[in-house]
Amino acid sequence: MFSIGDFAQYGRVSARMLRHYDAIGLLRPARTDPVSGYRYYEAAQLARLNRIIALKDLGFSLQQVGAILAEEVSVPELRGMLRLRRAELEASLAAAGARLAQVEARLRTIESEGRMSADDVVVKRTGAVLLAELSGMAASYGPEDIGPVIQPLYGELCRRLETAGVTPAGPGLAYYEDADAPETPEAETSEAKTAAAKKPAAKTAAAKTAEEHGPAREAIIVHAGIVITEEALAKAGVTTDGTPRRPGTISVPPTPTPTGLGFDVVTLPALDCVATVVHRGPMSRILPTVQNLAHWIDANGYRSAGYARELYLECPPDQENWVTEIQEPVVRA
Repeated sequence: MFSIGDFAQYGRVSARMLRHYDAIGLLRPARTDPVSGYRYYEAAQLARLNRIIALKDLGFSLQQVGAILAEEVSVPELRGMLRLRRAELEASLAAAGARLAQVEARLRTIESEGRMSADDVVVKRTGAVLLAELSGMAASYGPEDIGPVIQPLYGELCRRLETAGVTPAGPGLAYYEDADAPETPEAETSEAKTAAAKKPAAKTAAAKTAEEHGPAREAIIVHAGIVITEEALAKAGVTTDGTPRRPGTISVPPTPTPTGLGFDVVTLPALDCVATVVHRGPMSRILPTVQNLAHWIDANGYRSAGYARELYLECPPDQENWVTEIQEPVVRA
């Protein structure tokens, strides 16, 4: 047997903690000297102590730990609890990291107010562009809500284009629009939306978020597109109306249209007047760029005419090296 001090040393806990566990009936000594009151423990009791500490570190209260141990939790069950808790902690860390990134972005915005030069903004016209796209729903237009939606959309779109044999002809281009009705924030095409419409209505995460946060957090439809050509579509046997087409003869409408291959196609119309600025770095830090652009638009006699498009010029693995052109449609005020 071991004295309480030796047992505490082997268990990497304090003797004071062992006395507390004894007092609440969580871990009784193997023997207590009736005269001196000294507590003695057996090596076999280390197994129970290990379970107590593990469950406590998983976030359970000591009362809950006692109830779990009373049910004789097995090692596989304990490992399952550990995996679940680890996933919860990782999610919490990711959420905290995202919040910290947004705080830093706001701070950069404050620090860079009024620093944008007139040379940083170019007003120009954009041409019409043919896109393959997937769409999803974001709870708001904030980077913290857009990022988790648009990044998986692009990963899935690239996979589907490769499967279909459609080779991209240009960079990614994202555009946004207000949502008339909440949808599920998943990669979905027009075909998926049609099928979903036949199912009983259910309150989605986006709808619940909108209810909780009110009008200030209105849902946004996110369109994640990649520039393609009609020739590439025709070569892959893609059609927008069920009729086989030869290269150069596909007529793609200006609204997202299903292809039958898991993605939509759309002819994004030209914009007569856009104020553009180049953003360098991850999109999570876009706030200072777009707010400086807003200052420029206001100071130069323009007003916004809709959501900005995002043309992803360079997207290497390291997001610090991303280069994105922000295209804000504007009209004279």
